[in-house]
Amino acid sequence: MKKKLIISIPSIIIILLTTTITIKILDIINFECIYKKMFNIYCPGCGTTRMLKSIFKFEFYKAFRYNQLMFILLIILIIYLLYNLILYFKNEKLYIPSKKIILIISITLVLYMILRNIPGLEFLQPIDI
Repeated sequence: MKKKLIISIPSIIIILLTTTITIKILDIINFECIYKKMFNIYCPGCGTTRMLKSIFKFEFYKAFRYNQLMFILLIILIIYLLYNLILYFKNEKLYIPSKKIILIISITLVLYMILRNIPGLEFLQPIDI
């Protein structure tokens, strides 16, 4: 148990540091979405960087308005990681998502991209508040 804790804590810290550094780098280089720049459409990830920055500032409503789907998927991912961390400490088999779940998420992302570019559904687009 103690050995697993010694392995887990640095892993969590590395993930958080990597996320923070990535957001800072994207800020410095003023990253622009390729889909938005080339095709003038919103991809499923448009607004995710601003969403993550807002989460780090504890501005959750603002984060949700930047990218609703990624916000929900992030919550699901955190729950999934915590669940697997608990299984890891209990020495049980870790849960790995099936190909069906990955396919469903992929289809959802494509549908989200289509929906957020339809006139009348502007509330799905990244909005500055």
